[in-house]
Amino acid sequence: MAEPTGEAADFSALGVPRQLVRALSREGITTPFEIQRATVPDALAGRDVLGRGQTGSGKTLAFGLAVLARMAAAPKARPLHPRALILVPTRELAMQVNDALMPLGRAVGVFLKTAVGGVPYDRQIDSLRRGVEIIVATPGRLGDLIQRGVCSLDDIEVTVLDEADQMADMGFLPDVTELLAKTPSGTQRLLFSATLDGDVDMLVRRFLTDPVTHSTAPATAAVSTMDHHMLLIPPHDKFAVAASIAARQGRTMMFARTQMGVDRLVEQLAAVGVRAGALHGGKTQRVRTRTLAEFKEGRVNVLVATDVAARGIHVDGVSLVVHIDPPKDPKDYLHRAGRTARAGESGAVATLVLPKQRRTTLAMMQKAGVAPAETRVRLGDPALAEVTGAREPSGVPVVEEPARRSDRPRTERRYGDRPQGERRYADRPQGERRYADRPQGGEPRYADRRGAEQGDRAERPTEWRGAGLRHDAPRSRDGRPGWDRSRSGRTRDDRRPTPTH
Repeated sequence: MAEPTGEAADFSALGVPRQLVRALSREGITTPFEIQRATVPDALAGRDVLGRGQTGSGKTLAFGLAVLARMAAAPKARPLHPRALILVPTRELAMQVNDALMPLGRAVGVFLKTAVGGVPYDRQIDSLRRGVEIIVATPGRLGDLIQRGVCSLDDIEVTVLDEADQMADMGFLPDVTELLAKTPSGTQRLLFSATLDGDVDMLVRRFLTDPVTHSTAPATAAVSTMDHHMLLIPPHDKFAVAASIAARQGRTMMFARTQMGVDRLVEQLAAVGVRAGALHGGKTQRVRTRTLAEFKEGRVNVLVATDVAARGIHVDGVSLVVHIDPPKDPKDYLHRAGRTARAGESGAVATLVLPKQRRTTLAMMQKAGVAPAETRVRLGDPALAEVTGAREPSGVPVVEEPARRSDRPRTERRYGDRPQGERRYADRPQGERRYADRPQGGEPRYADRRGAEQGDRAERPTEWRGAGLRHDAPRSRDGRPGWDRSRSGRTRDDRRPTPTH
């Protein structure tokens, strides 16, 4: 095969092995991003790297190329002993990293596997037993696998922390610290983060050795190709304005503060004719994966999500991000806004703000380094359409297929749910005996006896109720408190076997 030429030769100049350069060309990746140009040579040289760059700046390949190159030159992994670890905060980001690196790993004979929650352990354990060079994991599931004795970090040669600041914000810092302590000391560590605040700095000081720092953006960067708008709306117009924005042409992401708020907004949008997908931690992994795939493939143009579920997600072509509920933290604002204007594309960010929220929202955006354009709008205002492309929804309700039982969270599964393959009792042929059928003759079933006894008690005289608890309760034949079984025609003696001699 001929040597890569033109733009593809840029990766070769960074020291990337030829096989990886060819694989990048086949994937249509020819020009390195700024953070890749800065970090790849040092990472390939084995140095600890501290990289700071805004979301969408190409961090996945910045560490992925170095890890793949090192693993391709190393011996194959032993069973249950991966040789490289990539820690990420969410399941979606783990799958995204895996999808980006797997074609490249296949080209150099390096195997990858995700270890994330919300999916069965079996496949993950089977892969580890066969041997995988790189494991892409969330802290919780990796910790579980280690406790089960099916994963060891003793052979780890390089560790990557992706979106380290988000892991700290989500409360994963103790788990991450414990996992890093299980990796051999003196091995290579690469840490990538959008911001380098106090929590991340603690990880750097404890686990990185003489790291080289590469920063492609300040901590409060606002992308130059991104427009920020603060839309001041009356309270009674909030949903109507949100629905008209959701009905626009183009790919849109909307953020709500709570899982309930996400589900409610999706249902309300469906009622006015806008089909939207919901993404939050309360959904099963199967539903989350399917929803994200529908959004990426264009079958759904609107994705409504919480902050946690959408961290690190990369979807091409998102032209508008809408804050249905304004975030309280400037980091959350930057994270949400980073879903658009990725990799040099342009985009817009709109925040719906009620009058009472204006002061706090403006202060939060100033801390994020954003100076928004303020616009007062109502439903149907030309300014709303000009800023967001809003248009009137169709009004024809969207009819969704009923969710499968396995796709619903446990709390949403109803008592009467049955898999499709099971028959209900009423569907059985006439010749089959049903559960409630009593046999002909003989002793009644337990449920029938219990019902008879309950009926018996209902008909007993008032003075018999609570027998055995009152001094005037009926007495048995032997004088002890209790029911007088002679009423039923049987006594204690009747139940004894009759002597035969």
